[in-house]
Amino acid sequence: YYITNNLSRMFVLWLSCLIVQLLPAYSYFISIEPKKEICFYDAAISGTKMSLTFEVSEGGFLDIDVRISGPEGKTVYKGSRESSGKYAFSAYMDGDYKYCFGNAMSKMTSKVVKFNMDIGEKPKHESGDTVDQDHDKLAEQLEQLSGQLVAVKHDQEYMEVRDRTHGMINGSTNQRVVWWAFFEALVLLAMSLGQVYYLKRFFEVRRVV
Repeated sequence: YYITNNLSRMFVLWLSCLIVQLLPAYSYFISIEPKKEICFYDAAISGTKMSLTFEVSEGGFLDIDVRISGPEGKTVYKGSRESSGKYAFSAYMDGDYKYCFGNAMSKMTSKVVKFNMDIGEKPKHESGDTVDQDHDKLAEQLEQLSGQLVAVKHDQEYMEVRDRTHGMINGSTNQRVVWWAFFEALVLLAMSLGQVYYLKRFFEVRRVV
């Protein structure tokens, strides 16, 4: 039994890794114009687990409004001026779930948002057969493990986006510091030349003919 249990765990681990490589874990980039809102729809049945992950990569103060609503228009989640986040919930009824990203707070700057919506497997009904229950437990463990691996994959992608965003901010800040230092040097040089010219005129001896 011990050997069989270990083999089952190894098989689950191997199959999970294979599923993660083959499973399409898409992330999307969208550009949201000022005073605009972009919405997306995903269908789900009651009890299905859903997870929205997002990150603002470019634009302004890197903030965005987020809103998730159910088929009846009921607000599931609402956030204001968020830079990144992850919100998981279970579908409370069958239908289309809407999630929107709004850039209403910005008057001139567009925002670039990276996001993905993970939708879990449909809820399964329990069976009275012992063999089927064992298979269901194995499949449940497999789904949990594959979901965790997909979550880790998404986290790595978002860490790459965040690292690139911080690199852009650091580069922009360094460029501003260099230009400000150059401007200060020009101001100091102009003030020095002005003082020399003023002192020279002040001590100049004027001859009266």
